[in-house]
Amino acid sequence: MKVAVITRHAITNYGSLLQAIATQQLVESLGYACEVIDYIREDETYQNQERTLLKCKPAFNGNALKRAMYLALRQHASVKSGEKFETMRKKYLHLTRWYSNLSQLEQDKPQADVYMTGSDQVWGPVMDGTYDSAYCLSFTNDCDRRVAFAASFGRTEFTETIEAYYKKWLSRYHAISVREDSAVQLLATWGIQAQQVVDPTLVLDHTYWDTLALPIKEQKYILIYQIGHNKKMDAYAKAVAKRAGLPLVRVSASFHQCVRGGKFKFCPDIGEFLSYIKNAQCLITDSFHGTAFALNFNTPFVEVLPGETSTRNMSILRLTGLTDRILKDENDVDLAFKPIDFTHANEVLSEKRKESLSILKDMLGEAK
Repeated sequence: MKVAVITRHAITNYGSLLQAIATQQLVESLGYACEVIDYIREDETYQNQERTLLKCKPAFNGNALKRAMYLALRQHASVKSGEKFETMRKKYLHLTRWYSNLSQLEQDKPQADVYMTGSDQVWGPVMDGTYDSAYCLSFTNDCDRRVAFAASFGRTEFTETIEAYYKKWLSRYHAISVREDSAVQLLATWGIQAQQVVDPTLVLDHTYWDTLALPIKEQKYILIYQIGHNKKMDAYAKAVAKRAGLPLVRVSASFHQCVRGGKFKFCPDIGEFLSYIKNAQCLITDSFHGTAFALNFNTPFVEVLPGETSTRNMSILRLTGLTDRILKDENDVDLAFKPIDFTHANEVLSEKRKESLSILKDMLGEAK
């Protein structure tokens, strides 16, 4: 039997790719063939994404010079990182042919026994700020089996129009599991039943990720893995590294982060990325998946919450009893040196792995 997964696998972001790899591995571990639907909208290809993002920046609209400068500064680096991630996608994922729009999926969807919405923020807005029903499996037929595994909204407040959109499409699913406890509650208010699972990158423990890890040159270091634009976070990481007497290493798929401080590692392979987190003396991160892999590898970490999209970060920290790792005062350098007892977190995750895998098994097994 075959499972076709649609997810946000082509974002130039380590978490997006790692969750797709994990979902694929989990499905295959249960004895199913798995393909990731290579759905990359034309406006979200790495060649076009900067122009798409630019349209959502009011400060640049109507000013041709500002737009030209923005693209001149960012387009080349965006293409370079996009090329690197495209190579990694082809290396680690079993992909269908490329679909560049919803119409192509509707006319010639990949054949499968089960269609799955994969994890990550698949039910949030896409790059241009709109919502794409492809991620709600709108291209499938009424007779097709539709499931969601570890899906995420990224937020919990929506307009009435968007709520109606979700109710329409998500009510068609045969089974839904979501990543955040807040999403279970949200869906319940819409009359849709859902179960909570952990992110697929956490369902697979460190023994699997160790097989992908690649050697790195660095020995002892402080690591910063940053998604947002937070200058206080930059300063905090530098202060931690200074007190530790260790170099600060910065891993990123965004070239513009090279000016933020630290020894810059631009778009390392997935295997190297994993090793950087695994071997860090301490990780400073605002990333959900940065946090997830700190938990997998029992790497000491400090969590800098990323504002309005922090529901998924908070959910996993509450689950593992590690909300005390949240940075509440940017001057609290001591937090980075406070030891973490991962015993409880490991026990909780061990149980959640079993539960999540069982839920996935049941979802897929009902299609047999």
